[in-house]
Amino acid sequence: MKKLLVLSMLLICSAALFAQNDVTKFLGIPVDGSKSEMIQKLKAKGFQYNSKLDLLEGEFNGRDVEISVVTNNNKVYRIMVMDKIGSSESNIRIRFNTLCQQFENNKKYVSFDDFILPEDEDISYEMTINNKRYQAAYFQQLEINDSIAFANEAKLALLSKYTEEQLANPTEEMRQEFREATFSYMMDLYLKKSVWFMINEQFGEYYIIIYYDNGYNQANGEDL
Repeated sequence: MKKLLVLSMLLICSAALFAQNDVTKFLGIPVDGSKSEMIQKLKAKGFQYNSKLDLLEGEFNGRDVEISVVTNNNKVYRIMVMDKIGSSESNIRIRFNTLCQQFENNKKYVSFDDFILPEDEDISYEMTINNKRYQAAYFQQLEINDSIAFANEAKLALLSKYTEEQLANPTEEMRQEFREATFSYMMDLYLKKSVWFMINEQFGEYYIIIYYDNGYNQANGEDL
């Protein structure tokens, strides 16, 4: 029993350390820490801080953008990047699809769906009449893609249901549970490193907003 407790504590500490180190990055900067620290790091990248609007301005991925640093409990959990200049409906379709292709071709990201918009998509009608939301989600690759770490976490989850002796000689049902638990843990890590973008419409102009989210720092209902 003592050995099992020590193993559990080691795995929990390992997972906590992994979570702290492997967070979403924006321009190589971890989306973490205080707002003032993040602003200073972005200024070092060449962005200019507008104190009146409380945002940064500069160029990102070939576009003039405005960047907002969003916090929860004084910790940065989101970097929001918005086009500074709007586009027409036809151009925003091209821009949206180009971004999708750029993310899909970037080995730093993984996706689980296809978000390309068809040529005959009536974006204006769908957004205005049907309140359709156009967005695409990608996930930054895990820095430590370690199957052993995933398996350890899955084992820890199953120890509440099975003994170590049972896990040492698993049935086919237990093996399936183990695979599902491993996949669930891996997906949870991916979901905490999401980078997604959407089309936003303002007065007939269309903009792309990109969100770099650190799921570890997001509100979890702890303040309710």
